[in-house]
Amino acid sequence: MSNEENVQPEETVQPQQTNTNNESAADNAKETAGNALSSFLSLKETNPKVFFGTIGGIAVLLVLLMSSGGSGSKPALTGPKLINLAIGQRYSLKSANAYDPAATVRLVSTPGAIAAYDDTEEADRNGACQHIPQGTQVSVLEFADAFGKQNAYAKVRVEDGSCKGNEAWALAIDIQ
Repeated sequence: MSNEENVQPEETVQPQQTNTNNESAADNAKETAGNALSSFLSLKETNPKVFFGTIGGIAVLLVLLMSSGGSGSKPALTGPKLINLAIGQRYSLKSANAYDPAATVRLVSTPGAIAAYDDTEEADRNGACQHIPQGTQVSVLEFADAFGKQNAYAKVRVEDGSCKGNEAWALAIDIQ
């Protein structure tokens, strides 16, 4: 025997194909769900007490889950602090409704004019000392009531900046 006769041909290894066909798995799942649904619906005719009791039990569980409300330790909501302002004291302007540090606080000549403020006009933004930067120091001179709320507006005198010495009205909530 020669060496060539002793050499056996190499066997090629072919991967085995598995029978995990996605379509057959989906069909099996559909068939199982269909069988479960049909057996549950047939329960309506054979034993209606169990059928409607099951539906009622599921409804009660859903109501309990929706009304449970979650955990009792909820974080407190933060907002602008309402402080008791005093005439003659110095405070700083801080817009209660703006998160932008570059936002300005509107000062007007009469307390009720803030309610009629129209932000669509650019002309009022160019007026002298009507929009004061946040953080500007002011002194409270007097108060005005509005809309059933006491001290809703405060007359202030600007203590620093280019508008120093000017007096105007601001919302009391914008004074911190």
